[in-house]
Amino acid sequence: MTIEKIDTLVVGAGQSGIAMSEHLTALGVPHLVLERNRVAEQWRTGRWDSLVANGPAWHDRFPNMEFDDVAPDVFPPKDRMARYFEDYARMIDAPIRTNVEVKRVIRNTGRPGFLVSTSQGVIEAQRIVAATGPFQVPNVPRIVPEDSGIAQIHSSAYRNPGQLAEGAVLVVGGGASGSQIAEELHRAGRRVFLSVGEHYRPPRSYRQRDYVWWLGVLGKWDEITTTPKKKHVAFAVSGYDGGKTIDFRRFGHAGITILGSAESFRDGVLKLAPDLAANIAEGDRAYLDVLREADAYVERNGVDLPPEPEAWDIASDPDCIADPILELDLKAQNVTTIIWATGFRFDFGWLEVDAFDAQGMPFHKRGISAETGIYFLGLPELTNRASSFIYGCWYDAKYIATHIVVQRNYVAYRRASDPG
Repeated sequence: MTIEKIDTLVVGAGQSGIAMSEHLTALGVPHLVLERNRVAEQWRTGRWDSLVANGPAWHDRFPNMEFDDVAPDVFPPKDRMARYFEDYARMIDAPIRTNVEVKRVIRNTGRPGFLVSTSQGVIEAQRIVAATGPFQVPNVPRIVPEDSGIAQIHSSAYRNPGQLAEGAVLVVGGGASGSQIAEELHRAGRRVFLSVGEHYRPPRSYRQRDYVWWLGVLGKWDEITTTPKKKHVAFAVSGYDGGKTIDFRRFGHAGITILGSAESFRDGVLKLAPDLAANIAEGDRAYLDVLREADAYVERNGVDLPPEPEAWDIASDPDCIADPILELDLKAQNVTTIIWATGFRFDFGWLEVDAFDAQGMPFHKRGISAETGIYFLGLPELTNRASSFIYGCWYDAKYIATHIVVQRNYVAYRRASDPG
């Protein structure tokens, strides 16, 4: 059996894999990128029809290519994002093979490197970069039984209101996905219930600057701060409908019924946690903190950005927030579909190496794993808050590529007296 050999194998041809390929090429590292579907497949088929990038075009891109047909402050639609990465891969001449699935990676015995079993044969690589991103396996809480008579899908399977059965819809999850889907369904004339858990709710823009700009100048992307870092919660910010601040009170006043966290299900009744007031208050606190920090930045640096006093106005509570529903009879409310906008979990079952902790999570520092020669890229908080975002993974890839070059130099080192 002929075994193909390569120095570095990159698994995944989304934004992370393409960024990795660019830096490896620039540093002269022979490599190959394998993708089980098409380039940027998640942007094509892993999202709903109306999805747009979460950041404006001037920001949600790699440094070396701008959008040629999208205005800087516009949020590019998902199909345009997929084409952007296709064009980028072509520009850098990335060595990508599509429709090749990596099935198993094991360490070689008695010699360095790894043996990689794929759907199209075996490859031997000295290094592996897992660039499969954060959206691997849909995470659906086991709250409502499958035989409940209610259709249940994950947000990754949602496309548009027309695919759903007639009746009301319960959306579980108050992050960007759940918020956008709930609003789209409401606009389509559906009765919508939205279950909101803990969340981080920043302003979409403030004082004529988008939130991604404030993240940059306030040091939020890097998270260098003297205050303790909060645990990861749903990130409620969206480019939907031209980009606007997600406001659950506005949703409630418009007719979407806001609920607390989904807790349990019995005899057709969904029990909600009594946490809605606390969740909304915490979201407000995060929102107002950004405004305060932004104002302080403007004053401290003498930046000429006009005040926006109306941004400080907090609407009154709609009835569903003022008097939260704690039990929802789904049949009585004619709820026929539940959409779980509850994120994803990792699936590295194909990577049979010692690079994971006791909970099965990747064990690494800035993407360099505990297993020599194994790297991770594109994961949330890999280096900082920006790591799973488009521009952030590009810089993380540069760091990992540099580490790979250093390791190659160690391996290549020979003394004059060395045999052979």
